[in-house]
Amino acid sequence: MRKFKITDILIGLIFTFLFISIGVIAAVNFRFIYYFDISHLKIAETSGYSRQVIIENYNALIDYNSPFYKGELSFPTLPASASGLQHFSEVKNIFTTFYYIGIITLIAAVIIIIYKRKKRDFSYLLVSSVTVLVIPAIVALGCAVNFDASFVLFHKIFFRNDYWLFDPVTDPVITILPDTFFLHALMVIIAFVVLGSLILYLLSRRAKRSSYGYRRY
Repeated sequence: MRKFKITDILIGLIFTFLFISIGVIAAVNFRFIYYFDISHLKIAETSGYSRQVIIENYNALIDYNSPFYKGELSFPTLPASASGLQHFSEVKNIFTTFYYIGIITLIAAVIIIIYKRKKRDFSYLLVSSVTVLVIPAIVALGCAVNFDASFVLFHKIFFRNDYWLFDPVTDPVITILPDTFFLHALMVIIAFVVLGSLILYLLSRRAKRSSYGYRRY
């Protein structure tokens, strides 16, 4: 049996950021989740806007958050304050960062997998599987206890101003973005992380069986 190594935890952190990044990118681009929530959360009724207007403005926001989009944010039919636009610019920067993190950690993960396979060292797989779950478990626990408090804490950590506190009068876009929708987006991110952890675990089991067969013959 191979001994536990600190580097396995470091590798686990690489996989953690990889799966979180994939989850964030998926949550942002899975528009069908929001389309479902329009009906499920009765956004049209609570906001006072038609489904078509809601979708048009939501799509404009998601298009803007793409790292490939160049230009300023402009909602088709909703007004926006300077502070509101500044907040969305900061959000876009965060999403763009996750794209970079995803690319960097993916390259690192591929290199690690190739290197470890040549060395026939698969101990990192099980350790990474467990490590990947730590951060999401903490986040999920905090949200389960008090999602609203966790939501506020998230904004205080990632933003150095209070521009995220929207006034529905000057920034009516907030009326079509209920907190529960963000909870659903978080669930998508956690689902991808858990799936990544499961894949690593299954690969660990497979590698263990292959290694056992290799030693026997």
